[in-house]
Amino acid sequence: MKYKISKTIDPDHYISGFSAEMQRLLLQVRTTIIKAAPDAEEVMRYQMPAYKYHGMLVYFAGYKNNIGFYPMISDTVMFKEELAMFNKSKGAIQFTLDIPLPLQLISRIVTFRMKENLTKEMLKATHQRITSLNNLSLRRS
Repeated sequence: MKYKISKTIDPDHYISGFSAEMQRLLLQVRTTIIKAAPDAEEVMRYQMPAYKYHGMLVYFAGYKNNIGFYPMISDTVMFKEELAMFNKSKGAIQFTLDIPLPLQLISRIVTFRMKENLTKEMLKATHQRITSLNNLSLRRS
């Protein structure tokens, strides 16, 4: 049963609202994410535990029959074969409780997302520098 969630709770409080078995599974997901992204900031977003590293990385949530994992990957082609056995939609993966959690896959997805966020940040910074240089050049002409 899902805990009644207020907007101010933390991940520990969120997880404590579930059955002992679901808590164990949610803690496995949480620990896996933290190990894969030790510099990420753990926050609550959309009433779920979430992780930020140069932007949002991933979210997860507990439900009655599954754990929702939200890696914010619009195109899961990189992990298509490994995700084939799971229900998924754009940006969401459901890990059912009848099979072991794919913790190594979760770790690899988090690592991929970290690299993706860093790349986006570097591209944005490069674009800003180019724009600044172009503006400076235009002012001088």
